[in-house]
Amino acid sequence: MTTPLDRPPSEPAPSPQPWKTLVDVRALAARIDVGIDAGEGDVANVAIVDCRHRLADPAWGAAAYAEAHIPGAVFAHIDNDLSAPTVPGVTGRHPLPTPEAAAATLGGWGIDAATQVVAYDDVGGAFAARLWWLLKWLGHDAVAVLDGGWPAWLAAGQAVRGGVEHRAARTFVARPRPGMVVDADVTAAAAAGGAVRVLDARAADRFAGQNETIDPVAGHIPGAVSMPFAGGIGSDGRFLPPDVLGARFDAALAGADPAVAIVYCGSGVTAAHLVLAAAHAGRPLPRLYAGSWSEWIVDPGRGVATGA
Repeated sequence: MTTPLDRPPSEPAPSPQPWKTLVDVRALAARIDVGIDAGEGDVANVAIVDCRHRLADPAWGAAAYAEAHIPGAVFAHIDNDLSAPTVPGVTGRHPLPTPEAAAATLGGWGIDAATQVVAYDDVGGAFAARLWWLLKWLGHDAVAVLDGGWPAWLAAGQAVRGGVEHRAARTFVARPRPGMVVDADVTAAAAAGGAVRVLDARAADRFAGQNETIDPVAGHIPGAVSMPFAGGIGSDGRFLPPDVLGARFDAALAGADPAVAIVYCGSGVTAAHLVLAAAHAGRPLPRLYAGSWSEWIVDPGRGVATGA
């Protein structure tokens, strides 16, 4: 058997298999350690991105990152880095960035076609899934979310680092997959027709219009089905097993075609968590209504439903 030590110098070492949905703490820690041992400044060509955020306190994530983060990680702000500026009366709260703007941001974080990306947060992947989805949308498949996120990293006793870190810039070339995203018109037609399932990733009480503290109108898109993203996370903050996630999708789809299903949430962020859950379960990726509820309600002519 040929080992890395006796492989001919002209023969490159095989690249590790890319992580495409989730990665656990031990695997990421081992990859970081290998990079440090090899003297690799980019931590074995892994770009780690801290996506911690609080909707009620937008400055919190950057402060938490500066206090302590996974060694080598850069910070991504949901509002400033992973979204375009909002346009009152036109967009939802977190409109998608243009492919060109997103490519510039990703390249600035040292991400190119050869880079493995790992995103994490401290709320079960609710925000990290946004970066995962953006990279998939832009044609980059070597991206995963750290299962269990920051709490799992700390619980495992892994090293942390303070301050602000940077990676050498690279050129990220966006190759958008337009079929991954739909607009309000497509979503409305799907929900009204009944043959295409529209899944709402928000908490059940927000879906029912009973507890809306973020958006000015309560309720859901008529015809949509409630499927809270948090139902796919265990008490330990990790994703449920693939077979359990798959069964959850089967129940919500009720026989509808999973390949054309649409997911949405309040602003297009946590709905990406459902897309990630589908991928981890080995199911077709549902399409994302990126504008989501906060865009839907901008037009008073669009219907609003309440109740379970």
